[in-house]
Amino acid sequence: MAKSDSGRKFVAINKKARFEYVIVDTLEAGIVLLGSEVKSAREGRVSITEGFVAELGGELFLYQTNIQEYKGANRFNHDPTRPRKLLLKKREIRRFLQRIKLKGMTIVPLNMRFNERGILKLEIGLAEGKSLADKRETIKERDWSRQEHRILKGDGD
Repeated sequence: MAKSDSGRKFVAINKKARFEYVIVDTLEAGIVLLGSEVKSAREGRVSITEGFVAELGGELFLYQTNIQEYKGANRFNHDPTRPRKLLLKKREIRRFLQRIKLKGMTIVPLNMRFNERGILKLEIGLAEGKSLADKRETIKERDWSRQEHRILKGDGD
């Protein structure tokens, strides 16, 4: 698990989302989980890369996110890819649902982490798909920043 600046532990980070999409707005949501899922998340056995958020009955659910089975749960284990309900206020859900009705907008999971109270939180983002040219520009910027860092590091020695 990676640690952020404020000492919170990241369980999973979706790097692919920031490359594939332009993140317009973000929101932190709670997740309804079983005990075996929380224990598995504490071990860092979570993948949110394939995940997406969709609406069902006026509520938001997280789909295709893999939280692997916890070895100690035996027969009480969970289904690794089951849909998980997100805990948000009604006005936040309404705001996001109104905006995804626009062309090309979707909701993607960005990262999953434990907050300072030890509660698992999911950061979701309202995203717009990037064009191929935008993706190329992102690659160029990333390469330039790496090269710039190497040059500056070489001058400091």
